[in-house]
Amino acid sequence: MESAELPIKAPVKAGPADRIRIVLVGTQHPGNLGSAARAMRTMGLTRMVLVAPEKAPDRDTLAMAAGAEALVLDAPVHATLAEAVADCSLVLGCTARSRRIALEELAPREGSARLVDAAKAGGEVALVFGRERTGLTNEELQLCHAAVHIPSDPEFSSLNLAAAVQVLAYAVRETLLEGTRVALGDEDGDPRDQPTTHAELEGFFAQLDETLEAIDFHKGRAPESALRKLRRIFLRADLSTREVRLLRGVLADAQRMARLASGK
Repeated sequence: MESAELPIKAPVKAGPADRIRIVLVGTQHPGNLGSAARAMRTMGLTRMVLVAPEKAPDRDTLAMAAGAEALVLDAPVHATLAEAVADCSLVLGCTARSRRIALEELAPREGSARLVDAAKAGGEVALVFGRERTGLTNEELQLCHAAVHIPSDPEFSSLNLAAAVQVLAYAVRETLLEGTRVALGDEDGDPRDQPTTHAELEGFFAQLDETLEAIDFHKGRAPESALRKLRRIFLRADLSTREVRLLRGVLADAQRMARLASGK
């Protein structure tokens, strides 16, 4: 790939738009990276994150970016979606309507309002887009707190990656310009009251899984169904870091009692 002259970077900002990342998972065509970058940049979003792209940026990327190529060239690349959103307090996955996995489904305006509210509250947030042909896998959708669905015409619902990014980036832009009101606590308050990160939640879910096994909750039944339902309950609760620590303390005591009961 020929080298491209990058624009001079602006000073680092700390507004809510700078806490919103657009995560592209398994992108198959390099040109779509450029088109998505252009769609983001026109709406004031500058944080692109890539997860296991099939091909590196190339001439098509630069051509389709039309001046926004720095978003792609500077984008961090992760091996998995879990790594890309580990520090996020809110993760929304853009999907076609699907019954593959039960997730709360939001319209673009609802999703953008939730993203902006979480970003204004100080959390890192992510809007995730899947592969051009197959979208996000069930495992990747499990990592999302909710799904965002673009209500396209069911008789012609095909929407390419860059178009989907443009629609949702516009919804985010509109919400930011409207100045969505957020009930904020004391910014200098206890940091444990901040929204929990994705990594903290996944650690809690892993401990919950271990605890249910330790107390023989499933009693021979497959654990997946119960765990999915419990994930949905706790994700809806919008837990803070303090609350997750409290719950993990309860689980730790339950595990200790289970070990005592079993004589281990």
